[in-house]
Amino acid sequence: MAKCYPTVSEEYLKAVDKAKRKLRGLIAEKNCAPLMLRLAWHSAGTYDVTTKTGGPFGTMRHKLEQSHAANNGLDIAVRLLEPIKEQFPILSYGDFYQLAGVVAVEITGGPDVPFHPGRPDKPEPPVEGRLPDANKGNDHLRDVFVKHMGLSDKDIVALSGGHTLGRCHKERSGFEGPWTANPLIFDNSYFKELKSLQLLIFTLSRELLTGEKEGLLQLPTDKALLCDPVFRPLVEKYAADEDAFFDDYAEAHMKLSELGLALWMTWRCFTGLLNETVGSEGMGLVA
Repeated sequence: MAKCYPTVSEEYLKAVDKAKRKLRGLIAEKNCAPLMLRLAWHSAGTYDVTTKTGGPFGTMRHKLEQSHAANNGLDIAVRLLEPIKEQFPILSYGDFYQLAGVVAVEITGGPDVPFHPGRPDKPEPPVEGRLPDANKGNDHLRDVFVKHMGLSDKDIVALSGGHTLGRCHKERSGFEGPWTANPLIFDNSYFKELKSLQLLIFTLSRELLTGEKEGLLQLPTDKALLCDPVFRPLVEKYAADEDAFFDDYAEAHMKLSELGLALWMTWRCFTGLLNETVGSEGMGLVA
């Protein structure tokens, strides 16, 4: 079944375009692309296909969700975005936070991620504990991304490549350092660094003993990609072919950003309720 996206008003589409321009300026000025990408991911990654709860529906605006351990530091992103959001009350927070993630990838040299507006804002955040734990391995990744979110093995690896942006902060995650030498550039460096681990078997050094290069970070969930017969060939493919990575990343990012949206819209299309007003800010949908 083809996805059934909402048709928003012309006024709403104009607000999306204007907000996108404002977001480009903010993210460039503050060098906060990694933070905005993390906000978008963590907002969406709480979706559960079984209970149909969580997902990219604006609940990160609530301090309760910001206080979840996995979201340490995302209150900064919310505060940075709020002055722009106030200029566009017609936009739902769900759309606005996902738009920020799309812009973050775009202005750092990454692929154009398709963006479809129409996310309503839900009133309550999901329960804590649905996001990935960086200390765990492949089974955990599949449990979170495949079983609960409904994504694929390919999506797991492609989305992991988003770690090419940014760094970890010990006070937030317990880990410290960037994944790549250029943490404000979106490219396939993450996979090149992972693949380089395979070349260290004859080197008695810190790199061999810890799986890390001086100054660069690789989480247990990153290293686990090399130990899986499905994940590893994708790591090698993306390390060798940036275009292939960009194509698969754009698709995976779009899927993540729309978790729960297609189901919600399929029901609305079936029932013919396209004129209903949704969202905490009264986003109007038109037939």
